[in-house]
Amino acid sequence: MSDTLTAAADTGQTPLPVRRLGLVRHGFALAGRNITKIRRNPGSLGDAVFAPIIFLLMFVYLFGGAVAGSSHAYLQRVFPGVLVLTVIMAGLVTTGVNLNIDIKQGVFDRFRSLPIGRSVPLVGSVLGDLVRYLLSIAVLFACAYPMGFRVTTGVLPALAAVGLVVVFGFCLAWAYVLIGVVVRTTSVVQSVVVLGMFPLAFGTDMVAPRQTLPGWLQAWVSVNPVNHVVAAARGLLVGGPVAGAVTATLVWSAVLFVVFAPLAVLAYRRRT
Repeated sequence: MSDTLTAAADTGQTPLPVRRLGLVRHGFALAGRNITKIRRNPGSLGDAVFAPIIFLLMFVYLFGGAVAGSSHAYLQRVFPGVLVLTVIMAGLVTTGVNLNIDIKQGVFDRFRSLPIGRSVPLVGSVLGDLVRYLLSIAVLFACAYPMGFRVTTGVLPALAAVGLVVVFGFCLAWAYVLIGVVVRTTSVVQSVVVLGMFPLAFGTDMVAPRQTLPGWLQAWVSVNPVNHVVAAARGLLVGGPVAGAVTATLVWSAVLFVVFAPLAVLAYRRRT
């Protein structure tokens, strides 16, 4: 993914070397552009701010009594899952769609004229979405604590849970970057992203214990990488075994990044 030549190489001009540290600096600069877009259009944060609250209230007060016997007990169980769901929804849906819109509007053509690496616009887009992740997580904690949720493991494990969820979201986002680059119609990108998100986010034991699910769904839950993130976050926030879940989450994160990031960059270079 480390590009060493500028886009000038593709336009017949003398290519200029791009320093590796420059890739990082340019990536953060374009991430700042995405953050500026959010600041100037705060309405775009509606899904990141309100969706976590709606999901938490809905799950706790609709299913709490039936699944856990009380809403308070269920809140301790479902909150880590909603935390993961929040990151998936806050960043992934917008990552692919906004990227597709920017490419269609020619924004990335402008980037090609700049002395920056070819992968930098993609890196900047994903890094900018980290702000959405953190904002959504902050909103979710601010909503859950008045409802009665409490971290029972301590500050450091809680920070580790947040960090692990953000890392997984960052790596999974590259799959949606690939979709946003390959698919040419924005409405199709939205459909593909949403349809792909539901089996990943809800095909877990987030809402109900695994043993209550049908056999075929238990099989999917066992291999679903999101379920490992939910288990790791649950263990780090409210207690329980975490070693296996944390290891599986980190392995899956590495696999997602190694597979989808190069493919996304390759597809982007072919399209622009």
